[in-house]
Amino acid sequence: MGLLYRKTGRAERDQKIEKDISITNRLGLHARPAAMFVRIASRYRSEIWVSKEGEEVNGKSIMGLMMLAAGQGSKLHIRCEGPDADKAMEELEALIKAGFNED
Repeated sequence: MGLLYRKTGRAERDQKIEKDISITNRLGLHARPAAMFVRIASRYRSEIWVSKEGEEVNGKSIMGLMMLAAGQGSKLHIRCEGPDADKAMEELEALIKAGFNED
């Protein structure tokens, strides 16, 4: 009989990934890009936090993201913590670097 499951420790399952990413689209992180970010972030079990100049908000909150008032050239610090943090960060980074498909 094969292995049906494997017990793993919390440290093995959970990951913490942090990156600084600059906003490149001309209009910055307004309502539509914030909604796109939240739509992606909400697909993952990991906690996602976004900060700018010391203010940190939940990356799954449209209002929180818009409160950052992140214009073009703003540097965001993104922190993903949880079992799928790597996948979440990869997809969110690609979205931001693509200029939220606006340009």
